Amino acid sequence: MLARQENFHMAVSVLTILSVAVMARLVSGLVENNSSDTTVYSVGRFPFLMPKVIPYRPELYLCTPVKVDYSKNYYIVGFEPNATMATAHHMLLYGCGEPGSESAVWNCGEMAKSDDEKEESGSPCASGSPSQIIYAWARDAPKLELPDGVGFKVGKDSPIKYIVLQVHYAHIDKFKDGTTSDDSGIFLHYTLKPMHKQAGVLLLGTGGYIPPMKVEHMETVCDIRENKTIYPFAYRTHTHSLGKVVSGYRVRVDDNGDDHWTLLGKRDPLTPQMFYPVENYEPIRYKDRMAARCTMESNKNVVTNIGATNNDEMCNFYLMYYVEQDEPLQMKYCFSNGPPYFYWRNKEAELNNIPDYDASHL
Repeated sequence: MLARQENFHMAVSVLTILSVAVMARLVSGLVENNSSDTTVYSVGRFPFLMPKVIPYRPELYLCTPVKVDYSKNYYIVGFEPNATMATAHHMLLYGCGEPGSESAVWNCGEMAKSDDEKEESGSPCASGSPSQIIYAWARDAPKLELPDGVGFKVGKDSPIKYIVLQVHYAHIDKFKDGTTSDDSGIFLHYTLKPMHKQAGVLLLGTGGYIPPMKVEHMETVCDIRENKTIYPFAYRTHTHSLGKVVSGYRVRVDDNGDDHWTLLGKRDPLTPQMFYPVENYEPIRYKDRMAARCTMESNKNVVTNIGATNNDEMCNFYLMYYVEQDEPLQMKYCFSNGPPYFYWRNKEAELNNIPDYDASHL
């Protein structure tokens, strides 16, 4: 099967190059059809799909890149999934300075290792390269359209020079005979019209583990250290099978040192894992804090670790936001060591007025 994979890589190299040419043609059409009306603009639809891959083992993460035209700024304004949860466990879109491999497709799991030196493997983005998550999908979530005037800037004046699609194939039964291939992915809706509200994503999550037959809280908190004002508009939760409730908060400290917790979003993570409108649109400012909790309930007789496979767990709260006439936060990730090493109640977290019941119940 690895030999087949090698030949497959050679074939899809041409497809990836062609996909860039398709994008160039779409952009050309946009330039010709662009309206001078400041409230109306053309939107292109770019098919960013896996190029007919045949996943060759369970729990496989595959990545494929597209290079963005460096001569222009593009603004991604919508995401249209082309996948089902029967095939793809989840999908992520990464914005990268450089991709994690020069191959057209490579193994890009969190612990990507190869049993055969001929198998390409690596992270979604190259080590030391700018890296951020742009979009995430799971559990048959529907398409997402960003608010008017909001877009993810990529290309010329952005650190994002490549977009990388990652698909997690938890199960491969339908691919075992080698006759079925997969084109899961995302249709990107984009425009050349400058968006004055630049979008960003902040991912909150944890490490740690869940003891057997126990309810556990996986928690994280971090400070906004950049002198920016961000406007939250959507959130997404993600766990595997043990997640019951995932909640995210803005925490603001008053002059008396009291914490005021504002709920941004709370969901059962086993419902469609789409981006939902936030519960509170108030801006988040310098010195505010971000906090998230995943309430996990284990019915297993073994420890469950945070990890990449379906037998592991994840605790993720994604916050999508925009900034006005500014650049998004340099901080893209907010992670803690998780249980049993970190909890909100730890002295070093310096949190008070913790909404313990509200954070764990719908």
